[in-house]
Parts: sequence; structure tokens; C-alpha cells
Amino acid sequence: MSVKPLLAAIVYGLTGLLVLAGCGRSPRATFYTLTPLVAEMTTPRVTGPSIAIASVTLPELIDRPQLVVPDAGTRVAILESHRWAEPLKSAIPRLLADNISRLMNSDRVSAYPQHAANSADYRLFVDLQRFELTGNTVVVDALWEIRSAKDTRPVTGRSKMVETIGTADYEAVVAGYSRAVAALSKEMVQSLRSLQTKE
Repeated sequence: MSVKPLLAAIVYGLTGLLVLAGCGRSPRATFYTLTPLVAEMTTPRVTGPSIAIASVTLPELIDRPQLVVPDAGTRVAILESHRWAEPLKSAIPRLLADNISRLMNSDRVSAYPQHAANSADYRLFVDLQRFELTGNTVVVDALWEIRSAKDTRPVTGRSKMVETIGTADYEAVVAGYSRAVAALSKEMVQSLRSLQTKE
């Protein structure tokens, strides 16, 4: 074999190896988490009634590890390189419990599976209708119900929270979701307190 064909074979071989190496490398993922935005109470926590986040249901579209954002027209984009640090179906109940615990200044608020929440004084059920980015806002739209162990009539409601985000940066989007869940927590606590005064 002459020198030129040999050099060409080496060049093609190295190029192929570089292409294969590039194909095997996935883009680096960024992970996000929802955070409680209700301020901690400065007074000692009280031992109030037990409250359980008994159930939170999500639209199937968002019940996945990746962030989902609108694309052109009726399309959505599932962002492989932008992911939730934990499943939303466990992150949202935990966040609601944390926010409500701070708002009630109580150490007896927990996120339990439905079967383990039956002994709680109050059980909260949340059905998220929307949890989405729309333009420069995030929307959290939820149906919710509060059930008392005293067998009084359940309190039901619907809350639609719209939070403006300054940029399309995904960290700002997640912060907007956290603010919306904090606002949802406040509305539910208002109804919970009202129910407590009637019992």
C-alpha cells in the first residue's frame, strides 16, 4: 500500500472513532427542585391537629422526569437536559406539607400516601388540572378537598395561580412554580382554618 492510501485510511479511521465517541456522549442534564417559599415562623411550633396531604394527582403529560414546555403551535417540548431532581408526584405533596406546616406553625403536617393518612384529623386531596408554562407565566390550576375526621361536610375549592416570570430561563420557571404552589397552600390553609372554627 502506498503512503497516500495509508494516510487516508488512518484519517478516515480516526474520524470514525471521533464520530462514535461524540454519539456516545449525552448532553449534561440540569436538575431542578421545587422549594418552600413560605417563611418559617419565629415562634416555637405548636402541637395542633394532624394534617395529611393524602393524595395529589397530576396530568400525565407532566408526570415525567423531564420539564415539559410549550413548543410551536400545539406541540410541546420534553426537555431531556432539564429534569426534576425528584418525581413531581412526590415533590408536590412534600412541598404542600412544608408550606402548610409553616403557615399553621404546626409540626404535625405530613405528606402521606392515601392509605396511611386515614388517622389524620384533616386530609387534603389535590387534583392538579394544569401545571404549565404559558408565555411568560406559569399556571397552577388545582381542584382540592379538605376532609375532617369528625365527619363534617368536606370543604372543596378550586384555585388558579398565575405567576409571572421575568425570563424564559428554566430556573425562573421552576421558581414561578414554587411561588404558585405557595399561593395554593395559603388558599387551602384559609379554608382549613375556617373549617376548624366551625367544628
